[in-house]
Amino acid sequence: MSRLTLLLIAIGAMHGRCDSLAIAQERVDPPIAGVIESRLEVIPALVQRAIEQGDLPGAVVLIRYRGRNLFFHAFGHRQLEPTSEPMTTDTMFDLASLTKPVCTATCIHLLIEQGKLTLDDPVARWIPEFAQNGKEAVTVRHLLTHVSGLTPDNALSDYTNDPSLAFQRIHELPLRTPAGEKFAYSDVGFLVLGELVEQVSGQTLDRFAAEQLFTPLGMHNTRFRPGAELRSRIAPTELRDGEMLRGIVHDPRAHALGGVAGHAGLFSTAADLAAFGDMILHNGRAGDRRILAQESVERVLTPQPVSAGTRSLGWDMQTSYSTNKGDLLSDQAIGHGGFTGTVLWIDPAQELVFVFLASRLHPDGKGSVNLLAGRIATIAAAALPE
Repeated sequence: MSRLTLLLIAIGAMHGRCDSLAIAQERVDPPIAGVIESRLEVIPALVQRAIEQGDLPGAVVLIRYRGRNLFFHAFGHRQLEPTSEPMTTDTMFDLASLTKPVCTATCIHLLIEQGKLTLDDPVARWIPEFAQNGKEAVTVRHLLTHVSGLTPDNALSDYTNDPSLAFQRIHELPLRTPAGEKFAYSDVGFLVLGELVEQVSGQTLDRFAAEQLFTPLGMHNTRFRPGAELRSRIAPTELRDGEMLRGIVHDPRAHALGGVAGHAGLFSTAADLAAFGDMILHNGRAGDRRILAQESVERVLTPQPVSAGTRSLGWDMQTSYSTNKGDLLSDQAIGHGGFTGTVLWIDPAQELVFVFLASRLHPDGKGSVNLLAGRIATIAAAALPE
């Protein structure tokens, strides 16, 4: 189908205007030749309709093309309860599983380029206890592509004691399928990768990521366990034990581990994630500064066929998890979503970075955004030059 046809499908049947929607707009760069900016004008109405349907309280959408902002808007509310607050473009969100590629996988790639690790190293080389119950052949590559054979999640009760016991229980887990045989998206696998970063680097995951990645890249609003001074800019998720989670990780396993884990726990903003995407599109560079080696970026962008479709080393490309990708991003695009309502796609073929951030769980633990994000991604790509 043509771009225009897919655009019309993405827009769907829309009625009414978006005058009642609270919209905050960040600076958008001057027009770029060939970009059909009028196609982006339908995005506010799509978001408004989703807000009215109760799918989300608000969102931040950033569309970046060739290093320039085509669209950067905040919609609706950052918080509804106990008091309402408007959404702003600098709102920080609990990224949930976006932690996996942006932080943990990238840290693994940094360690590989530093010569401290290889993709085909058995995990047990660094964590000998992990070899229990048939896991001695599981490699770093297996974990990055979710083909390790590990369970998606082990029992939450395994995390009720201190972190050392939680990882001891992970080390004792058996494989569900032989390593390398079957794709099964696994939080446990990325928990192990986070542990691996710490074992190999000699630093905690949050400190290594801050020193080696976020600070050099200028991602100053990206961190685990954000401090109280940032609380007013953080989108809350839902009530837990009578407390509205705001600046406290929603994922119960990451929470039990103190807020820092390889699978979840990171907080960030749309602008910071766009900076990360730009770095990937510029072969690992941010301005004059090199963040990742070009070989690392090439490795990140290399498709890894799995039983359920195509992944890359830490990212999604085309699987059942790709509903937030839309219909017009290229086969080279890498992306990921997070349970809380966060989405990032980076398309090197189209020089496009797409960021959609929402806190869909606020305030009642419900909400749904993947299809909305996918439709907006389709609109973004449809606006680009043919």
